[in-house]
Formats: sequence, structure tokens, C-alpha cells
Amino acid sequence: MVIDTNDGYTLRDVGKLLGLSRAVVVGLVDAGFVTPARGPRREYRFSFPDLVVMRAAQGLSAAKIPPARILRSLRKLRAQLPDRMPLNGLRIEAVGDAVVVSEGERQWQPDDGQYVFQFQVAAPGGAIAFFIVPPAKPPDTEAAFEQALELESSDPGAACEAYRRVLQHDASNCDAYVNLGRLLHERGKLREAEATYREGLGHCGSHATLLFNLAVLQEDLREPQAAAQTYRTALQAQPDLADAHHNLARLCANLDLKQEALRHWSAFRRLTGAR
Repeated sequence: MVIDTNDGYTLRDVGKLLGLSRAVVVGLVDAGFVTPARGPRREYRFSFPDLVVMRAAQGLSAAKIPPARILRSLRKLRAQLPDRMPLNGLRIEAVGDAVVVSEGERQWQPDDGQYVFQFQVAAPGGAIAFFIVPPAKPPDTEAAFEQALELESSDPGAACEAYRRVLQHDASNCDAYVNLGRLLHERGKLREAEATYREGLGHCGSHATLLFNLAVLQEDLREPQAAAQTYRTALQAQPDLADAHHNLARLCANLDLKQEALRHWSAFRRLTGAR
């Protein structure tokens, strides 16, 4: 589909170029993603940067990126786009984790690359054409996780980097947060381990193992009251977590919470058969 760019783009043009319904386009305008000009009859007139931003906004919204974060990312891109298409064409694509703009022989990166825009724009002869770019094949995160596991015994530092790469591509991989946090803890990087566990909890919710490991870490940070509360939260997520009952009973005894300590000692003995 090729459309002349001289007078801006109408709602109908946008629908043909981007495959977006009138309701979706108006919704993007109402949400503040673009601020189109008005024509002689007060109709919307969209610029080329408006089209790019709307295409990106629609794709990111479909990927369930929060609207406020989309706005922050796209405003920077929008400010750097030309008002008209250059004759030698403009191409916008994802390269790794970065958004790279190619204008003739020149390439530039408008943002820090946190979000990936899966589209291209080209302009043969000064007109505009949009082509959907197939999304890049995601890395095999399962294989990367297994590689990180194998590195733990021989090279813990490399294992940490491997787990970080897993999380870059799969931020919901709870086991990667558990293992990365544990390795950091073992290497004495306590605050990094704490940040890892908290990030994991942000993605994984009340994950019992993450909570338990965080509580152990808080004990090493000499934060017994915080640790006790984290053990309690872990037990809410998994009431049969015997080690959490054991550690919480010990902490409660030290904090002079005798009745609670007795309850957790009793639960620990019941779960393990200990006397």
C-alpha cells in the first residue's frame, strides 16, 4: 500500500497503512500517544512520526507493556523523527535490545533499547510503505538455564552472568532468580542478592523459595525482625515449608516471642518427625 505524504494522513489512510481500526486510532490519540494536526474540516491529519509512534504503541500495548512506560519510551523516539520521509528512505528496526534508525548510510539509536519495536518503515520515491517485520526467534532459555547450572560448580561468576542473560529474555523465570540470588549470597554480594530476590518476587509473586532465601539473607544482614516477617510470608505461601518453621521458631525464641516459637517448633516436628 503506497500513499502520498504531502497533506498528512487521514484516519482512512492510517487504517489502510497500519491495519488499525478507527476506534483503535482514536483511542491512541485519546491516550496521548500522538497529537495530530487538524484539517480544514477539523478532521485529524497525522504526520509520518505519528504513524510510526502509533504502530509502535499498538505493538507494545499488545505485548501488555504498561501505557505509562510506552509513553516515556515513544516520546523520545517521536522527538527525533523527521517531519517528512527522506528520499533515500528511513528504516526503524530492532537490533538486539536496541531500536536503531537507519537514514541512508547513517544509523542512530533514539532510545536505550529497553523496548523493541517490531516493524520497518521504508520510503521509496518519497512515498510511505509499512512492512511488518517477523519477530526475532527467542533464545532457548531452557538450554541457557541448563548451561548456567553447569557453570555453578566450575565458574560461579560466569554462572551469575548466564542467569542474568536468562532473565533478560525471560523475566518470569523464578528458578533463575532463586539460583542467581543464592550464588550472589554465597559470594558475599549480599545487597545484590537481596535486590535479585526482590526483583524475582516482583515478577513471581509470593514464591516460597524466593521468600525463604530472602529471609536467610536478612538474617545474615542482621535484620532479624525483617527476616521473621519474611519467613511468615513464605509460610503463608507454603505452610508445609519445614525449614521456614525451624528458622522462624529459632528467631522467635531470640526475639522473646515464646508462644509463636512453640507453634513453629511444633509444626517443624510434625512435618519432619523430629523430637
